[in-house]
Amino acid sequence: MIFKQVFDIKSSTYTYFIASAKGREAVIIDPVIENVDSYIKILNELDLKLVKVIDTHIHADHVTGATKLKKATNCLRIMGEHTPADTVEIKVKDDEIIKIDQIEIKAIYTPGHTSDSYSFLMKKFLFSGDTLLINGTGRTDFQNGSSKDAYDSIFNRLLKLPSDTLLYPGHDYNGKKSSTIGDEKKFNPRLQVNNVDEYVELMSNLNLAKPKLIDENVSRNIKLGAN
Repeated sequence: MIFKQVFDIKSSTYTYFIASAKGREAVIIDPVIENVDSYIKILNELDLKLVKVIDTHIHADHVTGATKLKKATNCLRIMGEHTPADTVEIKVKDDEIIKIDQIEIKAIYTPGHTSDSYSFLMKKFLFSGDTLLINGTGRTDFQNGSSKDAYDSIFNRLLKLPSDTLLYPGHDYNGKKSSTIGDEKKFNPRLQVNNVDEYVELMSNLNLAKPKLIDENVSRNIKLGAN
Protein backbone atom coordinates (compact mmCIF):
# COMPACT_ATOMS: atom_id res chain seq x y z
CA MET A 1 0.00 0.00 0.00
CA ILE A 2 1.07 3.56 -0.71
CA PHE A 3 0.08 6.28 1.77
CA LYS A 4 0.81 10.00 1.71
CA GLN A 5 -0.40 12.91 3.86
CA VAL A 6 -0.40 16.44 2.42
CA PHE A 7 -0.98 19.64 4.43
CA ASP A 8 -2.63 22.85 3.22
CA ILE A 9 -1.21 25.75 5.21
CA LYS A 10 -4.00 28.24 4.45
CA SER A 11 -6.86 26.11 5.79
CA SER A 12 -4.81 23.72 7.98
CA THR A 13 -6.40 20.87 6.04
CA TYR A 14 -4.94 17.39 5.69
CA THR A 15 -5.42 15.60 2.38
CA TYR A 16 -4.69 11.89 2.08
CA PHE A 17 -3.46 9.70 -0.79
CA ILE A 18 -4.10 5.97 -0.56
CA ALA A 19 -3.06 3.64 -3.35
CA SER A 20 -2.50 0.02 -4.21
CA ALA A 21 1.16 -0.73 -4.77
CA LYS A 22 0.23 -3.55 -7.14
CA GLY A 23 -2.47 -2.01 -9.32
CA ARG A 24 -1.32 1.63 -8.84
CA GLU A 25 -4.94 2.78 -8.38
CA ALA A 26 -5.40 5.66 -5.95
CA VAL A 27 -8.00 7.52 -3.92
CA ILE A 28 -7.64 11.01 -2.47
CA ILE A 29 -9.53 12.08 0.66
CA ASP A 30 -10.49 15.75 1.22
CA PRO A 31 -8.63 17.52 -1.60
CA VAL A 32 -8.24 21.32 -1.56
CA ILE A 33 -8.89 23.04 -4.88
CA GLU A 34 -5.80 25.29 -4.80
CA ASN A 35 -3.56 22.22 -4.49
CA VAL A 36 -4.94 20.11 -7.34
CA ASP A 37 -1.96 20.77 -9.61
CA SER A 38 0.43 19.56 -6.89
CA TYR A 39 -1.76 16.48 -6.32
CA ILE A 40 -1.53 15.60 -10.01
CA LYS A 41 2.23 16.04 -9.84
CA ILE A 42 2.37 13.62 -6.90
CA LEU A 43 0.22 11.10 -8.78
CA ASN A 44 2.53 11.30 -11.78
CA GLU A 45 5.69 11.02 -9.68
CA LEU A 46 4.34 7.90 -7.98
CA ASP A 47 2.96 6.48 -11.23
CA LEU A 48 -0.58 6.33 -9.82
CA LYS A 49 -3.98 6.44 -11.49
CA LEU A 50 -6.56 8.40 -9.51
CA VAL A 51 -9.84 6.47 -9.66
CA LYS A 52 -11.81 7.93 -6.74
CA VAL A 53 -11.91 11.06 -4.61
CA ILE A 54 -13.72 11.28 -1.27
CA ASP A 55 -14.99 14.30 0.63
CA THR A 56 -15.82 13.59 4.26
CA HIS A 57 -18.46 16.36 4.34
CA ILE A 58 -19.42 19.73 2.89
CA HIS A 59 -16.53 21.90 4.05
CA ALA A 60 -16.82 25.46 5.36
CA ASP A 61 -13.14 26.43 5.51
CA HIS A 62 -11.95 25.51 2.02
CA VAL A 63 -13.26 24.53 -1.42
CA THR A 64 -12.98 20.91 -2.46
CA GLY A 65 -10.80 19.97 -5.41
CA ALA A 66 -13.05 17.03 -6.33
CA THR A 67 -14.47 18.41 -9.57
CA LYS A 68 -11.14 19.81 -10.76
CA LEU A 69 -9.59 16.40 -10.15
CA LYS A 70 -12.43 14.71 -12.01
CA LYS A 71 -11.85 16.95 -15.03
CA ALA A 72 -8.14 16.14 -14.98
CA THR A 73 -8.33 12.40 -14.31
CA ASN A 74 -11.93 11.24 -14.89
CA CYS A 75 -12.06 9.92 -11.33
CA LEU A 76 -15.33 9.22 -9.50
CA ARG A 77 -16.44 11.58 -6.72
CA ILE A 78 -17.70 9.98 -3.50
CA MET A 79 -19.56 11.34 -0.48
CA GLY A 80 -21.92 9.93 2.12
CA GLU A 81 -25.57 9.51 1.21
CA HIS A 82 -26.60 12.41 3.47
CA THR A 83 -24.72 14.99 1.40
CA PRO A 84 -26.66 17.84 -0.23
CA ALA A 85 -24.26 17.69 -3.18
CA ASP A 86 -26.30 16.49 -6.16
CA THR A 87 -23.54 15.95 -8.72
CA VAL A 88 -21.55 13.33 -6.79
CA GLU A 89 -21.28 10.06 -8.73
CA ILE A 90 -21.31 7.72 -5.73
CA LYS A 91 -23.16 8.22 -2.44
CA VAL A 92 -22.13 5.63 0.13
CA LYS A 93 -24.18 4.38 3.06
CA ASP A 94 -23.11 3.75 6.64
CA ASP A 95 -20.87 0.64 6.80
CA GLU A 96 -20.58 0.45 3.01
CA ILE A 97 -17.22 -0.67 1.61
CA ILE A 98 -15.36 1.38 -1.01
CA LYS A 99 -12.90 -0.69 -3.05
CA ILE A 100 -9.76 0.56 -4.78
CA ASP A 101 -8.01 -2.39 -6.37
CA GLN A 102 -7.23 -4.61 -3.34
CA ILE A 103 -7.85 -1.88 -0.75
CA GLU A 104 -11.12 -1.69 1.18
CA ILE A 105 -12.31 1.47 2.94
CA LYS A 106 -15.35 1.39 5.21
CA ALA A 107 -17.71 4.39 5.39
CA ILE A 108 -18.90 5.34 8.88
CA TYR A 109 -21.71 7.87 9.27
CA THR A 110 -20.56 10.32 11.96
CA PRO A 111 -22.91 13.33 12.01
CA GLY A 112 -22.41 16.15 14.46
CA HIS A 113 -19.89 18.57 12.99
CA THR A 114 -22.26 18.68 10.04
CA SER A 115 -25.31 16.58 9.30
CA ASP A 116 -23.54 14.92 6.35
CA SER A 117 -20.21 14.07 8.03
CA TYR A 118 -18.66 10.67 7.39
CA SER A 119 -15.45 9.07 8.61
CA PHE A 120 -13.59 6.38 6.70
CA LEU A 121 -11.76 3.35 8.06
CA MET A 122 -9.05 1.42 6.21
CA LYS A 123 -7.69 -1.41 8.36
CA LYS A 124 -6.28 0.51 11.35
CA PHE A 125 -6.28 3.90 9.61
CA LEU A 126 -9.20 6.15 10.58
CA PHE A 127 -9.80 9.25 8.48
CA SER A 128 -12.12 11.20 10.74
CA GLY A 129 -12.70 14.37 8.74
CA ASP A 130 -13.72 17.13 11.16
CA THR A 131 -15.54 14.81 13.57
CA LEU A 132 -12.62 13.82 15.80
CA LEU A 133 -9.45 15.89 15.84
CA ILE A 134 -6.16 15.50 17.70
CA ASN A 135 -6.83 16.90 21.18
CA GLY A 136 -10.10 18.34 19.93
CA THR A 137 -13.38 17.72 18.15
CA GLY A 138 -15.15 19.45 15.28
CA ARG A 139 -17.35 22.43 16.08
CA THR A 140 -21.09 21.85 15.89
CA ASP A 141 -22.53 25.34 15.60
CA PHE A 142 -23.27 25.52 11.84
CA GLN A 143 -24.39 23.45 8.83
CA ASN A 144 -27.03 21.56 10.81
CA GLY A 145 -24.42 20.56 13.35
CA SER A 146 -25.47 18.89 16.57
CA SER A 147 -23.44 18.37 19.73
CA LYS A 148 -25.67 15.46 20.70
CA ASP A 149 -25.08 13.77 17.36
CA ALA A 150 -21.35 14.48 17.62
CA TYR A 151 -21.22 12.88 21.06
CA ASP A 152 -22.94 9.77 19.73
CA SER A 153 -20.67 9.62 16.66
CA ILE A 154 -17.50 10.00 18.71
CA PHE A 155 -18.27 8.02 21.84
CA ASN A 156 -20.47 5.29 20.37
CA ARG A 157 -18.79 4.82 17.00
CA LEU A 158 -15.21 6.08 16.76
CA LEU A 159 -14.06 5.50 20.33
CA LYS A 160 -15.37 1.93 20.10
CA LEU A 161 -12.59 1.16 17.62
CA PRO A 162 -9.44 -0.58 18.94
CA SER A 163 -7.17 1.70 20.98
CA ASP A 164 -4.29 1.26 18.52
CA THR A 165 -6.37 2.55 15.60
CA LEU A 166 -4.43 5.38 13.95
CA LEU A 167 -6.30 8.69 13.79
CA TYR A 168 -5.78 10.91 10.75
CA PRO A 169 -7.98 14.02 11.07
CA GLY A 170 -9.15 16.52 8.47
CA HIS A 171 -7.33 19.37 10.23
CA ASP A 172 -4.69 20.15 12.78
CA TYR A 173 -3.63 23.59 13.99
CA ASN A 174 -0.62 22.61 16.09
CA GLY A 175 1.62 20.67 13.74
CA LYS A 176 0.47 17.21 14.77
CA LYS A 177 0.02 14.64 12.01
CA SER A 178 -1.69 11.69 13.68
CA SER A 179 -2.78 10.16 16.95
CA THR A 180 -4.46 6.98 18.17
CA ILE A 181 -7.91 6.28 19.50
CA GLY A 182 -6.33 5.25 22.80
CA ASP A 183 -4.44 8.52 23.20
CA GLU A 184 -7.52 10.57 22.36
CA LYS A 185 -9.53 8.73 25.00
CA LYS A 186 -6.87 9.58 27.60
CA PHE A 187 -5.68 13.03 26.62
CA ASN A 188 -8.26 14.80 24.42
CA PRO A 189 -9.68 17.52 26.71
CA ARG A 190 -13.07 17.56 24.97
CA LEU A 191 -13.55 13.86 25.64
CA GLN A 192 -13.12 14.09 29.40
CA VAL A 193 -16.87 14.33 30.01
CA ASN A 194 -19.19 11.97 31.85
CA ASN A 195 -22.22 12.14 29.60
CA VAL A 196 -23.83 13.78 26.57
CA ASP A 197 -25.19 16.72 28.58
CA GLU A 198 -21.71 17.68 29.73
CA TYR A 199 -20.44 17.48 26.15
CA VAL A 200 -23.29 19.64 24.84
CA GLU A 201 -22.56 22.25 27.51
CA LEU A 202 -18.84 22.20 26.72
CA MET A 203 -19.47 22.71 23.00
CA SER A 204 -22.05 25.46 23.57
CA ASN A 205 -19.47 27.53 25.46
CA LEU A 206 -16.68 27.49 22.85
CA ASN A 207 -17.70 30.87 21.35
CA LEU A 208 -15.82 30.29 18.11
CA ALA A 209 -15.66 32.87 15.34
CA LYS A 210 -17.59 32.15 12.15
CA PRO A 211 -15.31 30.94 9.31
CA LYS A 212 -14.57 33.92 7.06
CA LEU A 213 -15.69 32.40 3.76
CA ILE A 214 -18.27 29.91 5.01
CA ASP A 215 -21.15 31.06 2.79
CA GLU A 216 -19.06 31.09 -0.38
CA ASN A 217 -17.27 27.83 0.42
CA VAL A 218 -20.41 25.90 1.34
CA SER A 219 -22.16 27.09 -1.80
CA ARG A 220 -19.27 25.98 -3.99
CA ASN A 221 -18.81 22.69 -2.14
CA ILE A 222 -22.44 21.72 -2.67
CA LYS A 223 -21.40 21.84 -6.34
CA LEU A 224 -18.25 19.85 -5.45
CA GLY A 225 -16.01 22.80 -6.20
CA ALA A 226 -17.43 23.62 -9.63
CA ASN A 227 -17.67 27.31 -10.50
